Amino acid sequence: MYQTYRLRNGIRLIHRPTHSHVAHCGVFINTGSRDEGPDEQGIAHLIEHVVFKGTARRKAFQILSHMENVGGEINAFTSKEDTCIYASFMYPHYTRWFDLISDILFHSVFPEKEINKEKDVVLDEINACLDSPSEQIFDDFDELIFNSHPLGRNILGTPESLRGITRDNIHRFIGRNYVTGEMLICSVGRMDFTAFVRAAEQYFGHVPASEREGGRTKFTHYSPLEKVLHRKNHQVHCIVGNKAYSLHDSKKTALALLSNILGGPGLNSRLNMSVREKHGFCYNIESHYQAFSDAGIISIYFGTDPGYTGKTLSLIHKELKLVRTKKLGSLQLSRAKLQLMGQIAISFESHLNEMLYNGKNFLNFEKTDSLTDINRRIEAVEAGDLLEVANEVFEEGVLSTLMYKP
Repeated sequence: MYQTYRLRNGIRLIHRPTHSHVAHCGVFINTGSRDEGPDEQGIAHLIEHVVFKGTARRKAFQILSHMENVGGEINAFTSKEDTCIYASFMYPHYTRWFDLISDILFHSVFPEKEINKEKDVVLDEINACLDSPSEQIFDDFDELIFNSHPLGRNILGTPESLRGITRDNIHRFIGRNYVTGEMLICSVGRMDFTAFVRAAEQYFGHVPASEREGGRTKFTHYSPLEKVLHRKNHQVHCIVGNKAYSLHDSKKTALALLSNILGGPGLNSRLNMSVREKHGFCYNIESHYQAFSDAGIISIYFGTDPGYTGKTLSLIHKELKLVRTKKLGSLQLSRAKLQLMGQIAISFESHLNEMLYNGKNFLNFEKTDSLTDINRRIEAVEAGDLLEVANEVFEEGVLSTLMYKP
């Protein structure tokens, strides 16, 4: 169902035709906060802001209006390993989008005034995060797990690092990382693939071929740590977790399934049933697994009244001991697989989610997976695999803990 192509300059294309009136198309660049130098923290995310602030052909208002004038929506995000600029629009406007995105990617002028203005905007983002301990604690836990490694850096940067970023820094970062060999265009929409390739050739084919020099610094050293920070909160906020498997590890599917069993979005997750439903100790308890190209992180988060902290931690460790020592029965395992497969299928009902998933997958693996492929991998997980993963990742002696105390 997905069609792929590579332009002569190395930019990759992936497209799935649909009959929908709405199309979704994004440019993915294999660069993020982990590719920043020590004096560049926050620059990848800042660039995501300032590329919309003017090109040789367009002012900021013209950029924002170009797709919105025809009812489209334009957005962007920066993660630790990739940057994406994308839009949703009525399908007759593909060419309009290609014209705009090629302009802002390759002809942005980065006016000093706009850079300084967007620094203030990002500072507001940082302050908003600081005002939300349930968000901030995840950034601080990344820093705890990955220590001084680039994966531990806050994507937004710090007020100090932002102040030091200059226009020259931005040009150098883009020249080093926004290379055609690390770039792809992903689309889900009502466009013939031949026409899609032709449009990509017209607006991106002229860009000289380029490759990124050097590789990323791999994360190799982890030591379990416990840290308590005192903050002016009403609740205790806490994360328990560990380093985990990378995107390329064969055990990642088993860990994703195990994380979903423990604290996925379903209200019947083990931790939700034990901590919230049975004891009423907290409103929110959840498990998250995030995989990167060479590492990963698994975390269990909860917020609770200070008087329930010890009891909540005790219940979490009780559930972790159960998954380390007791195999799931065949019926339990079957239900867990069906639940995860259903959640993924529902997310794929959104063509925007599908486009974002395909782009990230193709960026990392040079291919993407259908629901059938994903379900096949989930079905292949056995109870013994979950037991093995649980003993590797949730062994009590290798877990780290971060806590915000009032």
